Amino acid sequence: MSTGRLAGKVAIVTGSATGIGAATAIGLAREGADVVVNYSRSQTEAEATRDACAALGVRTLLVQGDCSDEAQVKHLVAETVTHLGGVDILVNNAGRTRFVPLADVDDITDDDWNDILNLNVKGAFYAARAVVASMRARGGGLIVNVASISGLTGGGSSIPYAVSKGALITLTKSLAKGLAPDIRVNAVAPGIVTTRWVAGREDHVERYGKEAPMGRAAGPEDVAGVIVGYATHATFLTGDITVVDGGREMR
Repeated sequence: MSTGRLAGKVAIVTGSATGIGAATAIGLAREGADVVVNYSRSQTEAEATRDACAALGVRTLLVQGDCSDEAQVKHLVAETVTHLGGVDILVNNAGRTRFVPLADVDDITDDDWNDILNLNVKGAFYAARAVVASMRARGGGLIVNVASISGLTGGGSSIPYAVSKGALITLTKSLAKGLAPDIRVNAVAPGIVTTRWVAGREDHVERYGKEAPMGRAAGPEDVAGVIVGYATHATFLTGDITVVDGGREMR
């Protein structure tokens, strides 16, 4: 049986094959939570994340599913309830973008808008809605949405992406009000994070890091640490948006 501050808790982390999601799943497992690893396409990496969690002595479950499809989200939650007994923590990390310079407005398609908003915003809502009943049956819970500094600044990889993350920040606040007091809802808003999303853009990442007081870009573990902290320490916070960018966009 696992030990730790989250022992007995069950956490779903969407999009947890790699990057922030993988680091979060492992961080939660390190605190004793049983972990559901979700992925869409990256099966090999997802299996590695699951194995890393299991090596920490917790129960694990691997569930494939596209979180932009509500039926697949419901299946993810149903599998969790069936095999692990319920849901206490949901981390909405699954997301997508397409890199389009902000000035190239004619290069943005309806498919870009639909694909990005369907996963980054509607998918997070679908997952949040799907876990409410289980969380309440277990006495409450925590939802953490992985937004982006783009949702606050309007910058980033594309206009649809920035808009989606702004909407996710608003969704966080709306859910925090609507689901209180038994379910807390918070978000992290990272700046550039050294994941495979930035492959081929190392010069940009280096420049970004030098502009931050901390002198570097965030790693996945930097963001995961904040997410895990919402579950282990910051238990009176809801509707909170924590910027994780090393102080670059400090105001």
